Amino acid sequence: MDITVNQKTYSLSQVCSVVQMLRTVIQHPLTGIAVAVNQQIISKADWGNYLLQPGDQVTIIKATQGG
Repeated sequence: MDITVNQKTYSLSQVCSVVQMLRTVIQHPLTGIAVAVNQQIISKADWGNYLLQPGDQVTIIKATQGG
């Protein structure tokens, strides 16, 4: 299945959760980020249970500090 993450397409061999995608496809630390799927924010508590579907549009937003 194909999903799009931050405007880049990834092919996955099977359905996976947001956590699995972050760990294997993106290899991004799980802290300091927010995840939206199809423009809907997914609570961090739900990342392990939320299964991505073919064609999903995922946006990863990284928190930054500044002032």
